[in-house]
Amino acid sequence: MKGLGGRPGWSWIFILEGLLTLIVAGVAFLFMHDYPATAKFLTPEEKHEVQRRLELDRSSLADEFNVKYFWDALKDWKIWIHMLITIGIYTPLYSISLFLPTIVKTLGYTNNTAQLMTVPPYIVACFFCITGGVLSDRTQQRGLFMIGFCLMAITGFIMLLASSSFTVKYIGCFFAVAGVYSNVPQGVAWNGNNIGGSVKRGVGIAMHVGFGNLGGVISGFIYLSKYSPLYRPGHATLIGFLTMSVTLCCFMTFYLRRENARRDAEFKRPEEYSTEEKAMERGKGDNASFFRYTV
Repeated sequence: MKGLGGRPGWSWIFILEGLLTLIVAGVAFLFMHDYPATAKFLTPEEKHEVQRRLELDRSSLADEFNVKYFWDALKDWKIWIHMLITIGIYTPLYSISLFLPTIVKTLGYTNNTAQLMTVPPYIVACFFCITGGVLSDRTQQRGLFMIGFCLMAITGFIMLLASSSFTVKYIGCFFAVAGVYSNVPQGVAWNGNNIGGSVKRGVGIAMHVGFGNLGGVISGFIYLSKYSPLYRPGHATLIGFLTMSVTLCCFMTFYLRRENARRDAEFKRPEEYSTEEKAMERGKGDNASFFRYTV
């Protein structure tokens, strides 16, 4: 498509991807519904069943819009901790996606071969991402998996930083990519699991992802050409970001375990609350006495 419309070939990649996004967004606007009650494709019986399942899933907490829940999210220090964890993960995420071909090329591969050699690390990362998600769901543990994946990524960047062996460096790419990419869905799930109430959760997840995406701005200054071919400052910077994330993940895991233990000692077990008792605290979100955090 080079020269088509007077534009270089690479620009059409962004044009076509952008057009596809707009088309999908337009279709989604017409066919996606905010609530079961507004879904025209559901029968009254199906709407009632979906509503029942949603009620069970949100533990009887409020789901109506109220600006109070917006401010609750902004004032929740736990969400801000997750924002810092996220930018510590998303900065390496964007750096890897932008510069992995450049890093692999320094191992002695040509341009085309370097592009191909970036595929295997992503395949391995896909396996770890799915496996980690399934296991964390089954065990109801998020923090330990995030700590493990952060340490995996740190190991990979240390291998890239410290070794002069091309083989070791390439293996380090596997560790780095698998560790970073696996933590993206883990982090969103962990933060969302621990925010009570639909509006507060929506705002909290937006804060989480929005702040993390600032890592894309930072990533453009990580691997500067003047540091080629070793890129030691870049590797060291990402190790620092990941170290911040793993430290905060350890802190949050410890805090949430302690808080759950405190609530278990002071209040009844969540399943012992009646519907009326839960309704009395439906506006408290994750501060409700029957709410328990996912650790």
